[in-house]
Amino acid sequence: MPFLLAMDLPIGSQVPFQANPQLPLDPIELAVPIEVEESSVESFDPVARAADLAATLPRRWCGTFKPFDGNPTVDVTLTLSALKSIGQMVDLRGSMDLGSVTTPVQGNLHAKSFQLNLIPLADTLIAGIEPGGVFLGLQGFSPTGWEPARLVNLNNPGSLIGGRLALSSECDAASVPVTPLW
Repeated sequence: MPFLLAMDLPIGSQVPFQANPQLPLDPIELAVPIEVEESSVESFDPVARAADLAATLPRRWCGTFKPFDGNPTVDVTLTLSALKSIGQMVDLRGSMDLGSVTTPVQGNLHAKSFQLNLIPLADTLIAGIEPGGVFLGLQGFSPTGWEPARLVNLNNPGSLIGGRLALSSECDAASVPVTPLW
């Protein structure tokens, strides 16, 4: 019997129903349990990972900040004094030395995506960094970009705003020269 998608039927007529023979709805077949492969189930626990990060994350980070506006590169030291896991997040508190300026910082690190937000809290910061902005890291602490609070630099209109922060937890190892093996 061909399918009739649209046709005029008189009022009160009945449309014949024919079950689709290719899709039997056998209750025994529907009751068969579905087996899920172990590799398709996510076993990562971000809450436990956040607690682990709060306990094991290095407390001292060193590196540089290179502003996009042409100002010189500045040495940076980040000292984390308090880390606390809150669900999937790690709450970060501490201080950051940007050249000769020291500022308190606070932020958070997402345990699953490893994204970092770090906010300097001082009213006066270095060139290229204005209060109200945030360091955003998509891969943890390095590389991290500076996201300013505004698009225009009020001190120097027309200059680029932002910069790149590169941090490493191996502060003392950076001063040792690397010797090639060959």
